[in-house]
Amino acid sequence: MAELRYRGTVVQRGEDETVLDALERAGVAPPSSCRAGACQSCLLRARAGTPPADAQRGVRESLRLRGYFLACRARPDGDLELDDGDEDRQVEAEIVELGHLSDDVLGVRLMPRRAFEHRAGQYVTLRRHDGPSRSYSIASLPEAGALELHVRVVPGGAMSGWLAHTARVGDTVSLQGPAGDCFYLQDRPTQDLLLAGTGTGAAPLLGILRDALRHGHRGQVVVVHGARTHAGLYLEQAFSSLARAHANVRYHRAVLAGEPSDGVTVGPLDAVLSDLVPVPKDWGIVLCGDPGVVHAARRRVFLAGAAMADIRADAFVPTAAAPGLA
Repeated sequence: MAELRYRGTVVQRGEDETVLDALERAGVAPPSSCRAGACQSCLLRARAGTPPADAQRGVRESLRLRGYFLACRARPDGDLELDDGDEDRQVEAEIVELGHLSDDVLGVRLMPRRAFEHRAGQYVTLRRHDGPSRSYSIASLPEAGALELHVRVVPGGAMSGWLAHTARVGDTVSLQGPAGDCFYLQDRPTQDLLLAGTGTGAAPLLGILRDALRHGHRGQVVVVHGARTHAGLYLEQAFSSLARAHANVRYHRAVLAGEPSDGVTVGPLDAVLSDLVPVPKDWGIVLCGDPGVVHAARRRVFLAGAAMADIRADAFVPTAAAPGLA
């Protein structure tokens, strides 16, 4: 049975436990959110011992080489001595703006208190000083200074509820990251791009589109935002404005419920993508949002001819409670 040493505590990992499970049982767990290896908020460093390769999947190479791994996915066979890693992976940030983008989506701007290197479209883990942490994608360009995040306000949400009802401009939080492969690639300026997402998965799409246009992208860019109803298309004005200003940008809206109207298609996102780009061979494709929708869309575009290497996706995994917790 593997022995874990962390924050002065020695924990014996149970047979079916992950590192995160064992540390939670001992009351010394790091912050966590999705518990599926997507948000990377539970990233730890092995100072001694070897973390399992599966727990390092999706972690940046520069971090993997220094022993970082995902506690929620790790079931090591041997002993590990752990710490939270380099302090420079986190930065304090001040809330400089809070405002509703729709009835249930909050726009949040954060000003890091020191340099914070990132790309538009990547995601960061936002952490309150009293514990809760959640991951959100970046919709703004790096030169904007403040990071623009779009937060869906979930009833009872520990982070979204705090931001919507309690947090004030001037409050501080910490940022960890960035992570994620959904950002603009500058080395293919003529490649056609398909940017598709659901819900607040539109936030990274907006960031990527802004970055592509900033770099003078010459290929066509097709942006598709899906939602359950028209009310969920909260970036309609922003995307429409960019499409009017740039001849190579096309913006499409898709809903699951409602009546078709000018520019709005009714139907599942993957089917809408097939109609808009029936043969996506050689296209650069970015998919963000609900995991089920992202999976279906990735499968559809791959079977239609897109190379797997040209498909990048960030599924927005819902926050999960720790086992045994309400």
